[in-house]
Amino acid sequence: MNQLAKSACNNMRRTVAAQGHSGGGYSFSLYGPEGGRKYLNREERRRCLSAMATLETDDRLLAMTLACTGMRISEALSIVPLCFQIEACIVAVLSLKRRSVVWREIPIPPWLMAELDSHFGIAEAQRDPVRSRQRIWPQHRVTGWRTIKQVMMFSQIAGRAACPRGLRHSFGVGTLQAGVPLNRVQSWLGHSRISTTAIYTAACGPEDIEFMAQFWRDSDLDRRPDEKTG
Repeated sequence: MNQLAKSACNNMRRTVAAQGHSGGGYSFSLYGPEGGRKYLNREERRRCLSAMATLETDDRLLAMTLACTGMRISEALSIVPLCFQIEACIVAVLSLKRRSVVWREIPIPPWLMAELDSHFGIAEAQRDPVRSRQRIWPQHRVTGWRTIKQVMMFSQIAGRAACPRGLRHSFGVGTLQAGVPLNRVQSWLGHSRISTTAIYTAACGPEDIEFMAQFWRDSDLDRRPDEKTG
C-alpha cells in the first residue's frame, strides 16, 4: 500500500474509532453479531474465481462482473449495453441505495470487457436504439443470488460471506489492501459516506501479517516452546 493511501486509511481508522466510541455507531461491520466474517479473504476469493470458471457463460460473466466491480447484484442486473465504454474498459452503474440519481464509473479488466462484448454483442447493440437499452442479464435477482450461492458451495465457503454481498465486501477489502486510495474505493462502491468505506480498513492485510511476524520473531514467539528446547 503506498504512503498516501496508507495515511488516508490510518486517518479514517482513527475517525471511525472515535465516532464509534462517542456513540455514533454504524450499522455496517465486517462481522456479524456472533463474530461471523462477512467478506472473503484472498484465498477464498481465488477459490471463488476458479469455481466461477465452471459456470455457463451468462452466469460466469455475471459472477465475474460482481467480483471485479463490487456491485450489488441488483445493480449488475440493471446494466444495459449503453453502460459500457468498450475501448476504455469502463462500466457505468446506477447506485441503487442513494436518494438521488447517481451514476458511478468502474474500471473492469480488459479480458472481461472483451468477453462481455463477444458474448453479448455489446458494440453492435450500442448502435441499436432498442437493444442498447435492454438489460444484458434479463434474469431475476433471486436467480443471480442462487448462482453466487452455488459458487460459494463449490468453493467450500460457508457462513455470512457465502453470498453476493460477500463478493462486494471482498472487493472493498481487496482494493484497499492493494493500495487503492480510500476515496476511489468509495466511488466504485457507491458509498455516500467515506466513513462507510473506511470500515474495510479493519481487515488484516499482508502488512499486518508481516508486522506480526516480525513481532513473533523479536519476541521469540515464532516457534512453540517445546521446539526451542531441542
